[in-house]
Amino acid sequence: MPFVGEILRHRSVSIVGLAKNAGKTECLNYIIRRLPVEYFNVAVTSIGIDGETTDQVTGTAKPEITVREGMFFATSEKHFRQKRPLSELYDVGDEDTALGRVVTAKALQEGKVLLSGPSSGAALKRWMRSLKDFGIDLILIDGALSRLSTASPAISEAMVLSTGAAYSANIRDLVGKTAFVVELIRLPLFTGPEPALRVSSFSSLDPGLLKGNRVIEVEGALTDRLLQMVKNGLGEGEIELVVGDFTKVFCSQELYRAFVRRGGRISVRLKSELIAVCVNPVAPNGIVLDSDILCQELSAKIGLPVYDIVKNEYEI
Repeated sequence: MPFVGEILRHRSVSIVGLAKNAGKTECLNYIIRRLPVEYFNVAVTSIGIDGETTDQVTGTAKPEITVREGMFFATSEKHFRQKRPLSELYDVGDEDTALGRVVTAKALQEGKVLLSGPSSGAALKRWMRSLKDFGIDLILIDGALSRLSTASPAISEAMVLSTGAAYSANIRDLVGKTAFVVELIRLPLFTGPEPALRVSSFSSLDPGLLKGNRVIEVEGALTDRLLQMVKNGLGEGEIELVVGDFTKVFCSQELYRAFVRRGGRISVRLKSELIAVCVNPVAPNGIVLDSDILCQELSAKIGLPVYDIVKNEYEI
């Protein structure tokens, strides 16, 4: 089944790019084009600013976001006034952002929009709850690596990941880095027993505590500093660290691997479903990777289909 069909099984899906220019907006537009909006109510927003014609950092051209007739969208007052298709206004939020309040509207015709929605994960969740009276079947959230919290299962049920040459211009390195992110997304759910010891990234961990506590709750972020302290204190036997979800893991791949080799394990309280991975083989500096090789090698590594949206749109 094409991955857009999988999206329809969920109430909320985040589209997350691992780097700027990784093809996230192309992926979002592809999904929007393929959704059966004629009988399926869809709302879309972004936790950052998306839909600009030019990247503010690299100066390169960017694809704009096109909403279809009947779709709901949320953006700031500034961007709602600046560029919108003919729309019906449904709600103006109470919370201010740097670009004004968040406006929720329904597109009465197809058109291009600038999306600059709720500015935090908490505000995003409140906006999602506010849609309950509008009969929304699916919420699409435009995210980014810097705002990976949008992919947290506390916010969205599932996610689509975009990666590409902008993340790494070497196929082997790109596959390895992307596969590690996928591995974190797939961390197993915690099944118990409940931890007696709780630590945070600011803790000064006494190695002696590890002897009697084989399951440890991590409050907040799991950083290299904290993981190194746990790794240094490992003795015989396994130890399990429990984090809220994969977006709380901020450790390097090298240290993570060393921790696992020493008998360490990481599990999560909440888990996201990864629906698909899309790639953009073109980097802003002009480097172009072999799309077929990239898709094949990454797919083999992660055990999921990998799509080049631009090259193979009508085959997916």
